[in-house]
Amino acid sequence: MADIPVFKPLIGPDEIAAAVQSLEMGWLGMGSYVAEFEQHVASVINAPDRHVAAVSTGTAALHIALLVAGVGPGDEVIVSAFNCSADYQAISWVGADIVFCDCDDDTLELDIVKAESLVSENTKAIIIMDYDCIISDYDQVEIFANKHNLRVIHDACHSFGSSWNGKMIGSYSDICVFSFDPVKTITCLDGGGVVVRSAEELKYVHELRLLGMQQPADVMYQNKRAWTFDVERVGFRYHMLNLHAAIGVAQIKKLKDIRSSRQNASKHYSDRLRAVPQVRTPNASFEEVNPFLYYIRVAKDDRDELRDYLKERSIDTGIHWQPGHWFSLWKDCRKCDLSVTDTVGDEILSLPLHSMMEMETVNRVCDAVAEFFSNGKS
Repeated sequence: MADIPVFKPLIGPDEIAAAVQSLEMGWLGMGSYVAEFEQHVASVINAPDRHVAAVSTGTAALHIALLVAGVGPGDEVIVSAFNCSADYQAISWVGADIVFCDCDDDTLELDIVKAESLVSENTKAIIIMDYDCIISDYDQVEIFANKHNLRVIHDACHSFGSSWNGKMIGSYSDICVFSFDPVKTITCLDGGGVVVRSAEELKYVHELRLLGMQQPADVMYQNKRAWTFDVERVGFRYHMLNLHAAIGVAQIKKLKDIRSSRQNASKHYSDRLRAVPQVRTPNASFEEVNPFLYYIRVAKDDRDELRDYLKERSIDTGIHWQPGHWFSLWKDCRKCDLSVTDTVGDEILSLPLHSMMEMETVNRVCDAVAEFFSNGKS
């Protein structure tokens, strides 16, 4: 019986041809394919008043976003304790303090009501993350941010190609970041994106991603480089490579089919698994989202045994994620009551979800989950 991995990249002839063409071009750094990829991303988010910069990873995008927001030593950043560790590392890199907020039990997004108790005179920004197939309520976020004069970093690393209330992700938030890493719905092998509001902020991002060099992006996008330029600020080696961008262009051209296939698989999962009383499925219709993963929640005492049961049947699973305050590095961060996050951390389980996934594969996973619980499990 064939293995079913929890993630499976969609790499076919188009991506391979794009990679070969970019290598044959001979310009291996940031060049014309990066410009083309940024244009495609801008077209997807459909926001003429926003500016897109491609970077090396989603984590680099988070780091840059915090710097654009002016976050630094002595500042505090409110972030959900149910999040990827990349967000916490990025906050630490700029010298700021992490403040953990609980997540909402229904949506798994940051609980904006509980966040009120965490605001202090040092609070500078809040990170809002879209978890998988549920998009954060940005109206509530904007009210909260305006009330407390905070910058908002929209962590949309799970939600590229999704929309919220008819508005494309990346088109309406303060600063938005994307990930195009090896397992995301659109991959560049590795890559990220930063979406900002102004040409001034875009210039800042361009300098940050390329060692602080004030080398015009327009020149590099012609597969050339300037040999004289100034450096006025600290920068990083965070630029995207032509090879990665070329693969991203091939991928993004398939976005409509990728999104549709993932929506269909996720809907089928929920339709099947709602019939299993011991399984809690996402509270999502999947109509506006491009789902990155499909998760369920099961009782803490069942989860590891279920994972083993599925593994024996060649079905891989994942845990996204362990809560931030469970890690030694961040266990002493300031926080509110995190009881929901603690429960979710014990219950969350990612099932396999791939682009162009066959329903036969989805059914095989659902059958195995149902069989596990039909054997007398709680």
